[in-house]
Amino acid sequence: MTGLDRRPAAATDATLPRGPLAGFAAGSIGMGVWVTVPGLLLLYFLTDVLAVEPWLAGLALLLPKVADVLLHPWVGHRADVEQTRRGDRRRLLLLGCVLPLAFAAIFAVPGGLTGAPAAAWVAVFFVAGNLLFAAYQVPYLATPADLRIGYHERTRLMAFRMVVLTLGILVSGLLAPLLTGGDAATRTGYQRMGVVLAVGMLAAMLVGVAGIARLRGSAAATGPAGHGGWRALRTALRDRQFRWLVAAYLAMSTTTHLVLAAVPYYAEYELRAPGLTTVLVAAFVAPALLVTPAWLVLARRVGKQRALLGAQGAFAAGSLVLAVGRPAGLPLLIGAVAVLGVAFAGMQLLPFSMLPDVIRAADTTGAGTYTGVWTATEATGAALGPYAYALCLTVGGFVASTAGQTPVQPDAALAAIRYGFGLLPAVAMLAALLLQRRYTLDATARTAG
Repeated sequence: MTGLDRRPAAATDATLPRGPLAGFAAGSIGMGVWVTVPGLLLLYFLTDVLAVEPWLAGLALLLPKVADVLLHPWVGHRADVEQTRRGDRRRLLLLGCVLPLAFAAIFAVPGGLTGAPAAAWVAVFFVAGNLLFAAYQVPYLATPADLRIGYHERTRLMAFRMVVLTLGILVSGLLAPLLTGGDAATRTGYQRMGVVLAVGMLAAMLVGVAGIARLRGSAAATGPAGHGGWRALRTALRDRQFRWLVAAYLAMSTTTHLVLAAVPYYAEYELRAPGLTTVLVAAFVAPALLVTPAWLVLARRVGKQRALLGAQGAFAAGSLVLAVGRPAGLPLLIGAVAVLGVAFAGMQLLPFSMLPDVIRAADTTGAGTYTGVWTATEATGAALGPYAYALCLTVGGFVASTAGQTPVQPDAALAAIRYGFGLLPAVAMLAALLLQRRYTLDATARTAG
């Protein structure tokens, strides 16, 4: 009998009020900025503004994320300790609110630095930012497992988060390229962008902290969590359902972050219009504002697992259209990106609402540790995606440059830009779909409520 079966019905039937839900979801705006802007602009910032070679730029983004594999589970353990000792995870959340300072510093590279020294500057503050992001994200995402809510209510909670997260991704994804100077981006523009968005991040993250406190008051949290630690980590890693869900999410995270990192290159070199970066980002992100409620309805009707498999298949199909490139025509390409956006909405909502299902089924006291492993996986995908695209550029012989330069790229580099944006994501997402099929908990979790 699973942990879901053993819990009394009254422990999982609370309905969350909209006010605290909205406050909780607001915290995702700051998280969305951190996930989106470095993923969208940092690789391009290194190669086309700071004259960092693609292989080194990819490495500067990958190595800071490697530490996250150990860092996030440790933060999850600390979150469980805080839950036991204080009855909440508030102190870690407040520590994470320092993240906007690291975000602004990443783009404030001193004027005399280019090449390897500039890459080192970015890497150092990226490490600091990842630590602070973990301090906020891990206890934030442990909240659904802490609350006395059921299968569908967890999906509803994460749907609120997804809509607001999408808003953060959309606004930051549209504003960031404009604040840098658009087609004539400069170092000063990147610095300005970092400061402006950092202010918005801080305000949203503080609202999120208050929202979590209100949620815990509305739906009394489950009993105090255990200390987690290595025992909880071993439990998580031995959990078959969790392993397959995490493996599939790693492939999904890698794929979506690859696409995000590739957008500026595809717009400038394949579509020959750098200004289309904003259009492509809008086409990728905006659909989620409209279709997230539809994914919620679909998950209620067919289950989260089947809905997620559909989202993965749609993403792979849309990616293949993008591999055709300019001959397909701009309207069709933008439409394909919109298909990716619809699928992306499902791939953000459904796995995150399945994670607390797994934690409840395991009947574990280490929700923070489970969440720490999950966010480590997400961080790894966020590093592997841009790194994989950087390797594509390197293989194609892409020529790095500083702001204002327009080097002629070899044909092989142009092909790498196109296939890296289309064909590679399709293959990676098909791998995610095959891994996701091994997850079998959904029917049980849905029945147990």
